[in-house]
Amino acid sequence: MNSRIFFWSLTSALAGFLFGFDTVVISGAEKTIQTLWGLSPGLHGIAMASALYGTVVGSLIGGWPADRFGRKATLLWIGILYLIGAVGSGLAPNVATFIIARVIGGLGIGISTVVAPMYISEIAPPKYRGRLAGMFQFNIVFGILIAFVSNALLAGIGENAWRWMLGVAAFPSLLYAALCFGLPESPRWLLSRKGDRETALQVLHRAQPELSKAEIAAEADTITAASSEQASSGHFWTRRLRKPILLAILIAFFNQMSGINAVLYFAPRIFELTGLGAKAALLQSIGIGVTNLVFTFVGLWLIDRLGRRTLLYIGSFGYIISLGLVAWAFFTNHLSMVPVCIFAFIAAHSIGQGAVIWVFISEIFPNRHRAEGQTLGSFTHWIFAALLTTFFPKMVSAFPPAYVFAFFAGMMVLQLIWVKTMVPETKGVSLEQIQKQLGIEQG
Repeated sequence: MNSRIFFWSLTSALAGFLFGFDTVVISGAEKTIQTLWGLSPGLHGIAMASALYGTVVGSLIGGWPADRFGRKATLLWIGILYLIGAVGSGLAPNVATFIIARVIGGLGIGISTVVAPMYISEIAPPKYRGRLAGMFQFNIVFGILIAFVSNALLAGIGENAWRWMLGVAAFPSLLYAALCFGLPESPRWLLSRKGDRETALQVLHRAQPELSKAEIAAEADTITAASSEQASSGHFWTRRLRKPILLAILIAFFNQMSGINAVLYFAPRIFELTGLGAKAALLQSIGIGVTNLVFTFVGLWLIDRLGRRTLLYIGSFGYIISLGLVAWAFFTNHLSMVPVCIFAFIAAHSIGQGAVIWVFISEIFPNRHRAEGQTLGSFTHWIFAALLTTFFPKMVSAFPPAYVFAFFAGMMVLQLIWVKTMVPETKGVSLEQIQKQLGIEQG
């Protein structure tokens, strides 16, 4: 693999590290914030989900700057939004300021889920695209692990520990923004949106120096031809794009209906329901981060070998078994097995949906509509993530935990049926060839 491609992909994927860190770091501070500002359960849910509301907006608008100003410039601004969010939430004097800062950081998260996987998929060779685009997910779970560890280390430093938990994200945000200056622009954006063939040829050559000038030119011609067909075929919401549109919506919907964000956000609280003390519950949360990281490695190793569809199969069975056992443990009061089952659930997610979702969405749309397609998938993902995070505290108050986890298990049975009946395989195929496989090459 070309070292340049790897470095560009890793830099873009670092947006995922900030995403993972910012998303989960709140779990160590949520109970302190509720007590400090005397928040009602309803307002507490809103404060905890505030970053997700920003994420929903960011995912909805992220495709516009990516198409208008380019992938590189948008990736840089993501780092700036993360920085503002981290500093603002760490210094917040009241819940209103806290919510605003978290929303700003959430904008960065939402835009990153649109632009970072899209950028990587557009610069990566088909043979390595799954692993390279999957680095975004790896960095998400690495950020999650570091957030859990950071929370545990900072938990005992005093009454302002929660401020440090949230504020330390400013340092990696600055580093990421600086690294973005070294990225080239996406050759597919240069050809399909800007019409700058000369610069696109230079980027393609730097990405694949083993190819001759004639081969590079032929690849550019293929990209341009595919983009020209798309330009003449009308708008995004058309019958010809119905397959990728439906696939993007459903993979994002099922991702959240597993309950993954509820587990990540409220891990210490879930473990306390089993009788663990607060400190032990926080340490068990680190186990979630380690499990997530290890099995994401496994998922990335397998994604270009077994394929996207096979990993979704594996993940679906893992979800059903682990969530079913958690529900059974709460029903029968065998609470000691809940942490192990939660770890198994995280492993299933990491190999399946976690490894696949951002890669798959970035692959199934044609070049000219990729930003809009990525926006649709990300928006669907985050609107359900925000709803789940907002209502989860009320769910576990209104219903026994057994019923909540049984519901998640039932939704994963539906996901298994969807994978069996609708999901195509995209491994090892060029982006232009995928659109032909999905029957969207013609207007």
